[in-house]
Amino acid sequence: MNLFDVYPLFDIAIERGKGCKVWDEKGQEYLDLYGGHAVISIGHCHPHYIDMLTQQLNKLGFYSNSVINPLQQQLAQRLGKACGYEDYSLFLVNSGAEANENAMKLASFYNGRTRILSLEKAFHGRTSLAVEVTANPKIIAPINANGHVTYLPLNDLDAWRQELEKGDVCACIIECIQGVGGIRIVSREFMQGLRQLCDETNTILICDEIQCGYGRSGKFFAHQWYDIKPDLITVAKGIGNGFPMSGVLIAPKFQAVYGQLGTTFGGNHLACTAALAVLDVMESEHLVENADKVGSYLIAELKKLVGSYHIVDVRGEGLMIGIELDIPYKEPRTRLIKEQHCFTGCSGTNVIRLLPPLCLSMDEAQQFIEKFKQVLS
Repeated sequence: MNLFDVYPLFDIAIERGKGCKVWDEKGQEYLDLYGGHAVISIGHCHPHYIDMLTQQLNKLGFYSNSVINPLQQQLAQRLGKACGYEDYSLFLVNSGAEANENAMKLASFYNGRTRILSLEKAFHGRTSLAVEVTANPKIIAPINANGHVTYLPLNDLDAWRQELEKGDVCACIIECIQGVGGIRIVSREFMQGLRQLCDETNTILICDEIQCGYGRSGKFFAHQWYDIKPDLITVAKGIGNGFPMSGVLIAPKFQAVYGQLGTTFGGNHLACTAALAVLDVMESEHLVENADKVGSYLIAELKKLVGSYHIVDVRGEGLMIGIELDIPYKEPRTRLIKEQHCFTGCSGTNVIRLLPPLCLSMDEAQQFIEKFKQVLS
């Protein structure tokens, strides 16, 4: 049997990692400004993370959600305190798409409606409704194209008002910093206006914090830059530092009903242990503050290069940064890997995307800038 060939791959096998560095099978070291697609939050192979997972593996790896798992309640309490949502509830699942599916399901249970508003260039996952609210027709199969979704422009509050005032919208789903969409940021005016419109029309506001959340923007959640509270918040990627896990943070207005939601693997013992270890390290090493500090430095230094080195724009918050080029990203990204031994992400046709571990140091940020200049000089 062969693998189903859906990923274009670099001819590199990464064998090990430490902090913001990874090494391939030949022993070559790479600076990791990609973090496995924003998944590695506390750094590769953090000793506290390894220790906690090892201890849990020696006790119990898995049992079902038909019995009490005290680790789930510990995580809910710790996460609520860390992010400032202690009055919300937590439902644990396994992936970002699954978190978004359950959030939209909860929204529809709440108000009985079926239409969703989503941003142009949005990405929310690849499963049933999650892919339907993803603005990419190439990955929406005919069976998923069920007419639930209206895509609207970024920061055009009037366009959103016109749709919401029709009274049939179930939910608005928003990435406050679009990831796949090219690190495009919603405005404060738009988010505050959208929150008010959702309140006026009994529409649920969902913030997809799967990529932009969990400390990456320099606040725990990206929407916290705008002083608003969503009704539902979805998290994944950085929550487990590589262990598959996700969750939905649920406002008190929602009433839990037995059997309404469910999952086999969600919130299992190993996943909860990984998430607790991540919170331990984020707090003890002040990684949210580090993302803000190092990210602000990196953005400021990169903005100095706008107009040269093929750079036309630099966007982002914290350690979620987009560098827009006046040339396609493919060649410089490939040269960064092959010549400068540095991993980055990408978006569209001409945006280099930086999503490093939140422990990136000032020195490593400067190393990246020098490598990037070498490639584009």
